[in-house]
Amino acid sequence: MGPVSTKPTDAAPTTPATPSAVAAPAAAAAPARGPGALLARARRWTHPVLVANLVAQIGIIVTGGAVRLTGSGLGCSTWPECEPGQFTAAFHSETSYHQYVEFGNRTLTGVLGVIAVVVAVLVWSDRSRTRPYRLLGLAPLAGVVAQAVLGGVVVRMHLNPGLVSLHFVISGVLVATSLLLLHRSGEGDGPPVPVVTPRLRALGTTLSVLTVPVVVLGVIVTGAGPHSGDDEIAYRIAVDPALMTKFHAASVWLFLAVLVATLVVAVRTAAPGTVRRSLWLLLGITLLQGAIGYVQYFTGLPWVLVGLHMLGAALLVAGAVRVPLTMRTRAVVEPVTAHDSARDRATSP
Repeated sequence: MGPVSTKPTDAAPTTPATPSAVAAPAAAAAPARGPGALLARARRWTHPVLVANLVAQIGIIVTGGAVRLTGSGLGCSTWPECEPGQFTAAFHSETSYHQYVEFGNRTLTGVLGVIAVVVAVLVWSDRSRTRPYRLLGLAPLAGVVAQAVLGGVVVRMHLNPGLVSLHFVISGVLVATSLLLLHRSGEGDGPPVPVVTPRLRALGTTLSVLTVPVVVLGVIVTGAGPHSGDDEIAYRIAVDPALMTKFHAASVWLFLAVLVATLVVAVRTAAPGTVRRSLWLLLGITLLQGAIGYVQYFTGLPWVLVGLHMLGAALLVAGAVRVPLTMRTRAVVEPVTAHDSARDRATSP
């Protein structure tokens, strides 16, 4: 056996790993913490929260209608307190059910306000979406605040019919906005791409426009009718109720004619199933709403039917807004990060 050589070899010496090198992979694998990470996890609930917001916006129309139709508009004599010195309804010998009906509606307004705050936080904090979408997420909260203030003015103005009618119109706008927000949450922020013919798109837009006179004329008819919101104070809108009812019916028949034409065109042009289903649903709501309207008119406006008619109006608004939204698609757009911007600048000529 020959002598063992002690000459250094060409192999690189092995150096021990530094603490920072060992910790780097562990740090990269560690879950993110802090408010941003908490919001990111909470945003998984955005869709259910937006559904709850839409349901609550429709529900407040029903409870608000119950206040008006049961004559409970002044069940609480002041605002924001229910009675001087008390914020809640209190039972005593002279208490009637009107106070509880009105306070129940105010309580639901508080619940709706909490939902609106959650909607605003979840939508506004989503930096992966465009600014217009995030601003839309603030609309329910702004609307709830405006409705609460207007409700107080209505009570202090002893149920002025014009303000009461405005109360309902704003609720209709909030239903439309909430439906739009719910739909936008499920699509991307790319430019809208039509999935139907131009004529069908025009008909869908026309339906949404015709919804406005249908609802507004319906509100005026109710404001001129017998349900003022209080058994003793009966301020009404100074118009002929029978004449306004005819105008309202004419607007509904026009809406129905355009709806049927839209459905026929959708079937003949083989529009996507989502479009046709939204039109069939809207047709069902419209026919049911019309039937309730005629029955309530010829039976002396019983308050139960009037309440169902108000619920139908909210569903009609939601259905009419959804129709044109189903006639397009919007692609998901990847957000541009600071790293992407720096890389683009580095590689640009």
